Amino acid sequence: MSEPGSGPQPPVTVPVLRPRLRPTLLSDLDFVIGVERDPRNLPFITPWDRTQHEAAVRIPDFRHFIVESDARTLGFAILQGCRNPHHSVELKRIVLAHHGQGVGRTCVRLLMDLAFSDLHAHRFWLDVKAHNQRALALYRSEGFVEEGRLREAVRRSVAPAAPGDSAAGWDDLVVMSVLAAEYQRRPPQRASQTAHW
Repeated sequence: MSEPGSGPQPPVTVPVLRPRLRPTLLSDLDFVIGVERDPRNLPFITPWDRTQHEAAVRIPDFRHFIVESDARTLGFAILQGCRNPHHSVELKRIVLAHHGQGVGRTCVRLLMDLAFSDLHAHRFWLDVKAHNQRALALYRSEGFVEEGRLREAVRRSVAPAAPGDSAAGWDDLVVMSVLAAEYQRRPPQRASQTAHW
């Protein structure tokens, strides 16, 4: 007789998340602020207060989205410059409650599709803290090109890891973008679940 757990185990089924975007409601802002202030996310963003999020929900130049899959709320995203006369739309923020499940990549694809297809962007751009290597790798793999670096542009949200570092307390911002022509040349690997509201 074998002991429990010593024989072949059934395969573990990991639920497949199919993120989609929906407009953020004012009633979603407690979740938004909570996930934004999560200690796992704070090193990578500069959090907003409630009034900034309320404005982004209401002002037409912004698109504030909840990222969800089935009944699960996964995070939020913000686009800015949606009415920019130069057709330059900024990916202001993506903040997720859980990492490492491919949700960020799907969100970037959904938002890029939205920017170029629905908002008719000429340029889709973002800035990212230089120490956020995971995000930089994701953005590069999705076709974003580094345009430059703003040195020591923002204060860190949390204490620096290396006291005495001459740059302690400051982060560089890396500015990246995708142009409409580059987006059109990309192979069709975009997200299949579009964000329509």
